[in-house]
Amino acid sequence: MKKNDIFESYNKYILSTYTRTPAIFVKGKGMTLTDINGKKYLDFFPGWGVNNVGHCHPKVMAGVRDQIGKLIFVPNNFYHPNQAKLAKEIIRSSFPGKVFFCNSGAEGCEAAIKLARAYGQNERYEIITMSNSFHGRTMGALTATAQGKYQKGFSPLVQGFSYVPFNDIEALKTALTEKTIAIMFELVQGEGGIHVASQDYVKEIRKICDEKNILLIFDEVQTGMGRTGEIFAFKHYSVIPDLMVLAKALGGGLPIGALVVKEKFADTLKPGMHASTFGGSPLICKAALGAFKAIEKDHMLQNAKKMGIYIMEKLKTLQVKYSCIKTVRGLGLMIGIELSIEGKPIYEECFKNGLIINCTQGNILRFMPALTVTKKQADKAIYILEKSLQNALEKSQ
Repeated sequence: MKKNDIFESYNKYILSTYTRTPAIFVKGKGMTLTDINGKKYLDFFPGWGVNNVGHCHPKVMAGVRDQIGKLIFVPNNFYHPNQAKLAKEIIRSSFPGKVFFCNSGAEGCEAAIKLARAYGQNERYEIITMSNSFHGRTMGALTATAQGKYQKGFSPLVQGFSYVPFNDIEALKTALTEKTIAIMFELVQGEGGIHVASQDYVKEIRKICDEKNILLIFDEVQTGMGRTGEIFAFKHYSVIPDLMVLAKALGGGLPIGALVVKEKFADTLKPGMHASTFGGSPLICKAALGAFKAIEKDHMLQNAKKMGIYIMEKLKTLQVKYSCIKTVRGLGLMIGIELSIEGKPIYEECFKNGLIINCTQGNILRFMPALTVTKKQADKAIYILEKSLQNALEKSQ
């Protein structure tokens, strides 16, 4: 298909549920995306963190090639070795427990919500989440997402949720009731603007949950699989959750979600209480095993820690030069640049100059490069960012 044919087909046949940038990509390798005209882009926001190991990583592709000619799908009322291997790898890398496989972060959050309610046995059902959180677009996950802009037009929402400000332990204590069954939050808020949970905050919540028999749920859909410099972000806090939701980067670019449940609560959901037809298929699990292998064999966690510090330092140097940069914050390679001006024009200039980033909350630019990012790539990205910032400022005058 030619370029105009593709645009016309999208307009005619695909629901307009996304605000799309007019680019057609046909190839990806590592941190480079190539469009239909052959123009190359440096990808510093690979699918909201889906491609943590980079586009088409050889270890992921090797797994897919090996599996696709053997068995693509088998229903979950049978067994297959790849799901067993992947569940074992996830538990080895996190905490003792069991895994439920699904297809996305939203599905994982829905599973967590259902497990929490099942654990509450119809007596406790309220779940506390945090302002500016993001947990998905399905009705339960949407209600858990404490941002009105996403919920507008979908009332009535699911009952039993309450919201408190992030990093405010007193507000959380006030919100607790005898009906509270779970507290769910992201250790680093992604869509909310790269806000990092404080050490004391997380540890105090763990203490509250232990005292009141409340489930602690970490949404690690974006922070998981090495994004913050640890395989899972909870390892920064020395606090283990009761439930953890994974997705995005878990499949190395293919769709997968997972709910990881601590041993104590692993038998809460009985056969028939929850399911996901395509969850944990042989093909997807083989890709996910390739992603784990890539992170370990290519020493990506070490690189993410090192390069996270390097990029933050470079961006803070840029902050000194430009008063419109209010703050730079983040953890590992999950970095936010908060502006005092609108961020969209800078995002657009960066894209025009061959750099893919993201703008959230109207004024926060997000840098989330692959865990393989080099100093040369980081320097190029920051050069393009500064050039784009200058151009946007000149146009606004």
